[in-house]
Amino acid sequence: MRKILCMLLFYILGHTLQAQDSLYLRVNQLGYLPQDSKVALAFSKKRSQERILLVEKKSGNTVYEIRPEQVKTRDWGVFPYYYTLDFSDVHTPGTYYLKTKKSGTTSSSFRIGEDAYGHHQETLLEFMRQQRCGYNPTLDMVCHAKDGRSFYGPVADSTYFDLSGGWHDAGDQLKYLITGSYATAHMLMAYELYPDRFEDNFNGLGQPGSNGIPDVLDEAKWGLDWIHKLHPREDILFHQIADDRDHRGFKIPNKDNSDYGWGENEYRAAYIATGEPQGLGKYQSEATGLANLAGRSAAAMAIAARIWKEQLDEPAYSEKCRRAAISLYALGREKEGYQQGNSYGAPYRYNEETWADDMEWGAAELYRLTGEQAYLEQATAYALQSANSDTWTVRDTAAHYQLYPFINMGHYALHTVADEDLQKTLANYYQEGIEYTLQRAKSNPYHIGIPFIWCSNNLLTSLIAQIILYEKMTGDKQYAQFLAAQRDWLFGRNPWGTSMFTGLPAEGEFPKDVHTSVYVMLELAVPGGLVDGPIYRSIHDKLLGLTLNDPDEFAHLQNRHVVYHDDVGDYSTNEPTMDGTAGAILMMAHFGTPAHSLPSN
Repeated sequence: MRKILCMLLFYILGHTLQAQDSLYLRVNQLGYLPQDSKVALAFSKKRSQERILLVEKKSGNTVYEIRPEQVKTRDWGVFPYYYTLDFSDVHTPGTYYLKTKKSGTTSSSFRIGEDAYGHHQETLLEFMRQQRCGYNPTLDMVCHAKDGRSFYGPVADSTYFDLSGGWHDAGDQLKYLITGSYATAHMLMAYELYPDRFEDNFNGLGQPGSNGIPDVLDEAKWGLDWIHKLHPREDILFHQIADDRDHRGFKIPNKDNSDYGWGENEYRAAYIATGEPQGLGKYQSEATGLANLAGRSAAAMAIAARIWKEQLDEPAYSEKCRRAAISLYALGREKEGYQQGNSYGAPYRYNEETWADDMEWGAAELYRLTGEQAYLEQATAYALQSANSDTWTVRDTAAHYQLYPFINMGHYALHTVADEDLQKTLANYYQEGIEYTLQRAKSNPYHIGIPFIWCSNNLLTSLIAQIILYEKMTGDKQYAQFLAAQRDWLFGRNPWGTSMFTGLPAEGEFPKDVHTSVYVMLELAVPGGLVDGPIYRSIHDKLLGLTLNDPDEFAHLQNRHVVYHDDVGDYSTNEPTMDGTAGAILMMAHFGTPAHSLPSN
């Protein structure tokens, strides 16, 4: 027995020493376009001078030898040695992996080629369909058909309105106009920017089968139809369905055990935006107006009015959206300020405190739709008022969703119709944010420019979108390498070597034990969902009710700076969100390939 114990101890000690000596290789598992900056990362606890080989997977042939360059930045507390592995000179299409020349450690495989990102903008839409409320095509069931009964506003409490539809926000089953309006508008803008990148494989209900409309527009229309319901008359705009009374464990959507006063699986509370603090329980939101909601909802409706008239030849729906855009924007003008999300029994809520950026976006899109000069003048005034005061990109921290949306799309929309001087001003706003985040990136070995507050991945995809839109505005591509580093983090060039999207790439390392009901209750793993992402350990360790279900598979890679867990119990880092996923669609379309089929009309 003693001999066996000694052998076991020797094995464990040897394994531990080997792990300490390991050189960890981190790549973008999805891949690189031929002309991309291609810079992988290696890190270790001991100094390494080992050369790295780029190997073509099919043949096993070495095609490139890389000399690691040590990164001279602060480490994050566990691995003191970091090295960049630059193989940007390789353009030949194929599937590759990295391999240490002596020890034989290998990285995940990855593609180089124009098809590296394929049609994964469509994969993200798979997750969006999973989040649908009302009829859910992924589950083939109808849920929350009795949404909802009103609170606050100009009608009696508990008045019934048909507010079915929309999307469940994340792993829970709440619905917010705060996030739904942005998701809808983002998808519409992504389509206008990249109309050739989206396919038509599903109908309007999200069921398999072409309907002559790109699927991204089907998904956006799901949001548009819900926003129409939330604005049933000129003086009413609902902003939230349900609250944290929802949080009673994991549940199938059509068997909702939450009780808002009418019993389980019955009516849910529906909050009308009033521009004043709200809360039916212990906690009150802050509010000064409702222009944040009205402005970006108006932007979504105005973009839709153009698309459904000019590209889909549906004048009736276009006119419906046009009228809604005008009405919503007018409501925002009447009640400038912000409306936050409502909580009931817990302190967590969406703390949005900005609104001029949303009104800028709404006014710019309405000018593009109507040509009315007043909208252009108002958009300009809101742009100058907003400037960079409403963006996290020039700050070191922010409260949860305080500076939402995480990119000011209004600057780009206004840039398309502005005079030359205003165009320069708007481009400078974007550039100032990019430069600030670039300076932050220089302080860490991963060259990442975001603060790791809650939903850091949303910030990252928004920064990526801002760089892309800046390039479109100016033609300036000086931030291409910075852009690539932000993107690559999302697909594995990070401490944990994992993609931040469920199921992407299918053969790689990606979030599996996600904080969603459909995974926990049905073992259904739907690809394309962007998880919240890593957060500062100082935030993570103070969150309420966070308990890991399983041993941490990344324990040997965690650090004192930021933390991420692929664990159902970690709602802060491993919960995929609807708006985060929708907000990544522009990025995926930008790097993706054209669709095989386009709408016939």
